[in-house]
Amino acid sequence: MAIYLLGAFLLSFTCGWVFTPAILDYCKRKKLYDLPNGRKIHHNAIPRMGGISFFPSMVLAFAICLIVITANSGIDRPFSIWSASFLVGLSIIYFTGIIDDLIGLNATTKFTAQICAACLLPMAGLYLNNLYGLFGIYEIPYYIGFPLTIFIIVFIDNAYNLIDGIDGLAGSLSVLALAGFLVYFVYYNVFMNTYAILTAGLMGALIAFLIFNLFGKPEKNTKIFMGDSGSLSLGFTLGFLSVKCMMNNTLIWDYRPEALLVPLTLLFVPIADVARVTLYRLLHRQPLFKADKNHIHHKMMRTGMSQHQTLWAILALAVVYIIMNSMLYMVMSPTYIVLIDIVLYCFVHLGINRKMKMTI
Repeated sequence: MAIYLLGAFLLSFTCGWVFTPAILDYCKRKKLYDLPNGRKIHHNAIPRMGGISFFPSMVLAFAICLIVITANSGIDRPFSIWSASFLVGLSIIYFTGIIDDLIGLNATTKFTAQICAACLLPMAGLYLNNLYGLFGIYEIPYYIGFPLTIFIIVFIDNAYNLIDGIDGLAGSLSVLALAGFLVYFVYYNVFMNTYAILTAGLMGALIAFLIFNLFGKPEKNTKIFMGDSGSLSLGFTLGFLSVKCMMNNTLIWDYRPEALLVPLTLLFVPIADVARVTLYRLLHRQPLFKADKNHIHHKMMRTGMSQHQTLWAILALAVVYIIMNSMLYMVMSPTYIVLIDIVLYCFVHLGINRKMKMTI
């Protein structure tokens, strides 16, 4: 199996490495730039459509690997309705992001597209049906799991879209989460190998993009942002993988008491950030879709940290959550772990706020 995962990764990485320069040239010809303004961190006009390469690179690598696996094993791998609904939903999100990158869309239009795409998964039978004891709740019925699944996917999608504010942040956090899902899928069950290949494929395209995003030079036309086509596609895919991981389906794998905690841990920093910002806007009676500079990366940079220092600090925080929750799971229930996670996040922001005041 390892050879197929490596193959999917390398195929997708190669596609991303080839597609990105072509996207850079296209953006330059059409003058498709992310222009600096009072809310943006960057000071140069940067091409903004790097995420266009994610979807085709992932799907191409995924399809080739499945064809090779089928040819070598002689066993047909059925294309499930869950996979079909995911690809259709991702297509909706992907093209919505492209249109937004090209001509701009208002928040209501993007939000509506996210809801429509998310509805496809529970309609196909993929939904959150168990909370595994979180706050004393276990099995939940379909009529609750349906809207809850839509909420989770849209929430995660927006979390990764909104945290895409400095070089490499959304992409690096996505690579970290995808790596976690990859390890979990490979470890648990042979039936999850299809999703492991999908995950490895997306990681390849994402790492190819990050090389241009983090190390490219604007003056040499080698630097690019992922844009909404990238961040929305990443968020939707991670939302899908989260629900896939959380759903209790004994036909595929045994009951797993950690199933809810795994995606929550892997995605905690982005979802905690958008939850905090949303609560802040509600408390201060501000529009929920209003763009501001109140995200964790904005606040860290106001303490005097550079973009790369902020990136490494947030990645370190995400790794701390993964290590900490893995250790806490051995001695306490998910409910207490989630509460500890929230308390720690609050203390982190109190520390950032204090540092901001000292800097001023």
